[in-house]
Amino acid sequence: MSPKRSVLIVAALILGGFIATSLYSVSESEQVILTQFGKIIGEPITEPGLHFKMPFIQQANVFEKRILEWDGPSTEMATKEKVYLVVDAFARWRISDPKAYFTSLRDERTAQSRLNDLIGGETRSVVARHELIELVRTTKGVLPGNPELALAGTMAGNKTEVKLGRPAIEQMVVQVAAPKIKELGIELLDFRFKRLNYTSRVSAQIYSRMVSEREQIADRYRSEGAGEAAKILGSRDKELFRIESEAYKKVQEVQGEADAKATEIYAKAYNASPAAQELYAFVKTMDTYKAILGEKSTLILTTDSELFRYLKDESGVVRPDAAAVGAAPALRPAPPAVTPVPKPVSSAPAVAPSPPPKPTPASVPPGTAEAAPVP
Repeated sequence: MSPKRSVLIVAALILGGFIATSLYSVSESEQVILTQFGKIIGEPITEPGLHFKMPFIQQANVFEKRILEWDGPSTEMATKEKVYLVVDAFARWRISDPKAYFTSLRDERTAQSRLNDLIGGETRSVVARHELIELVRTTKGVLPGNPELALAGTMAGNKTEVKLGRPAIEQMVVQVAAPKIKELGIELLDFRFKRLNYTSRVSAQIYSRMVSEREQIADRYRSEGAGEAAKILGSRDKELFRIESEAYKKVQEVQGEADAKATEIYAKAYNASPAAQELYAFVKTMDTYKAILGEKSTLILTTDSELFRYLKDESGVVRPDAAAVGAAPALRPAPPAVTPVPKPVSSAPAVAPSPPPKPTPASVPPGTAEAAPVP
């Protein structure tokens, strides 16, 4: 290879390197700032196409012109009523002033770090000024309470008024953070809450309160059920008492009719003849003796008593053997001295003492008699 040809090749390589370092392209999604020894030269280049710069002296700094994403870390925050939440949010931003952006941040990594501080801080401040219901609900107005929880007497059953709602709070974060972020050459386009969760400690308290509320509702249902059961039992007992009363009344009516019918039959049977009437009187008198006289009974009756008439003989004097009638004690007229009937001995015969002489009607006080106890 000749020296002349070698020189041409070297010159061509130098020229190619010069052209390669002096030319740069800008796409539709990029914007470029030229710096010379670290200082910004000229205005940002936002038009797509092929552009020139001084080789080896000027440097093209390329930035995104598209909308970028900020996805903040999950952070624990406290609401107005001191309820601790884990807030996860995201935002959309873009580089609006490349010069200010390059001067303050230089690259996207540094920008993300500053956005974490600025947007995260403003989010914490806004959340602390509002209640939890404002962060959760997306619509404004009065929310109806839970009737079951309201009857149980819990706060969750009351009506709640939403004054702003989550979209308004998100716009509030944008309005507060945008001016501070604009100083960095960044335009904050939008901000949204991705997720709101209770902390683990608060979650345990919330679950415990929910269990307590449901237990109150269950107790109310149990008490209402017990009241209804008492009403049903009361109605049952009342109806049962009414049925039993009517049945008892019916039984008594039937029994009365039966007794009346039996009495009528007995009356017809015993009134059939004078002998039947006498037999009826005798049987009933014997039953009366058995009922009123015992082994150790002492009965004093007048001799004119109807009950006494079966213990007399035909002449109207008390029979000495009247004690054998119906196993009743013997009755005899009361003499001046009462002589008891001797106890018969069943093992051996014995001679009974002679009975006392029958008193004359003049010696017996009229209308009196004394019964001797039967051994």
